[in-house]
Amino acid sequence: MKRIHINENGRVSGGEDCEGFYECIKDLASHPVVQEMKNYIQHGTTTCYQHCLQVAYYNYRICRRLGLDARSAARAGMLHDLFLYDWHDHAKKTGNHFHGYTHPGEALKNARKHFVLTVLEEEMIKKHMWPLTPVPPVRAESFVICMTDKYCSICETAGDRHRMFYQRFALYRKLIHLFQGA
Repeated sequence: MKRIHINENGRVSGGEDCEGFYECIKDLASHPVVQEMKNYIQHGTTTCYQHCLQVAYYNYRICRRLGLDARSAARAGMLHDLFLYDWHDHAKKTGNHFHGYTHPGEALKNARKHFVLTVLEEEMIKKHMWPLTPVPPVRAESFVICMTDKYCSICETAGDRHRMFYQRFALYRKLIHLFQGA
């Protein structure tokens, strides 16, 4: 997974069509409430902000390629985890042991408080944790965010370990090929 970065000047780097993508989210990415997500670790060493940026970017690319609403997909991706607390110790502090089930509602509440959302953006934020959340997505873009969120989460959690796995797997394939040819 390529990491997407937004530098101090608001320039996006690290992927294809970064300028089109950034046009969709620049008001969100620079907002102080969204910037707060940089204070919380999401998966591994990835901040909540970086995670949302990655999800937003992959939502944008996939939805654009499929002819879906890429702008709404990018914006929902940037806001889908706007719950603004450290989920690692949330249960200990609050007694709420169901972060995976409840944080989409918290993120949607915070997003509505600070931004005007489309109906599609609201659905994407609310249902991004499906199948943990009971009501399945209706729109294709909502299925996309479910998948990109899980993909990014796995890559972030695995960190460098996934590179080692693929290197070992590639070596394993080469060895099999060598033995089959002998």
